[in-house]
Amino acid sequence: MSQFNAPAYEITRSSGQCALTGRTLEPGEAYMSTLVEADPTAPITSVSALGLHRLDISMEAWDQGQRPPRLFSHWKSVVPEPNQKKKLFVDDEVLMNLLRRLADAEQEQRLAFRFVLALILMRKKLLRYEGSEKRTATILTKNEDGSDGEAKTIEREWWIMTPKLDAKKGHFGKWNEEDKLEILDPHLDEAQIQSVTQQLNEILDSEL
Repeated sequence: MSQFNAPAYEITRSSGQCALTGRTLEPGEAYMSTLVEADPTAPITSVSALGLHRLDISMEAWDQGQRPPRLFSHWKSVVPEPNQKKKLFVDDEVLMNLLRRLADAEQEQRLAFRFVLALILMRKKLLRYEGSEKRTATILTKNEDGSDGEAKTIEREWWIMTPKLDAKKGHFGKWNEEDKLEILDPHLDEAQIQSVTQQLNEILDSEL
């Protein structure tokens, strides 16, 4: 299979521990889930292809202003009670914020990740498809050893989408006609889309 298989997106789910204090998070306790950029000095083998790691922070540490280095995104979560079923939804603002935070992504894995987020938001009627544009782009290929390869010109398709003005209001809200988002279509197959969706479920501890 391709580079978009599930292992390439490996991001651990909730650890059950505060990453800054080491304290165990108790059932029913609120905490902050964060995604952080991988340490650029870390060995390549220890960094996921997505380049993001999940860390959970207790509210007491968060309220004291403690933050993990290279913070990328965050959202509030609650430790489930024993045997509690997984939540069936997450705050739509979390999904929209993550989509916007990935706007400058260049890595193929993150572009695929963002595209699947857009599909989920479309299904929730928080994004409206307006059309697509095809553009040529020059990319630098990679050799098997990770070194830069030759430049290659390819044609890529971008979806033009309109978001809701206020994600809190869900699909009942008004469309933000002044705000157009561009989402690269990486042309994933069904298996790849399912793989990335599964990873989103793991990251958010939810079912999308």
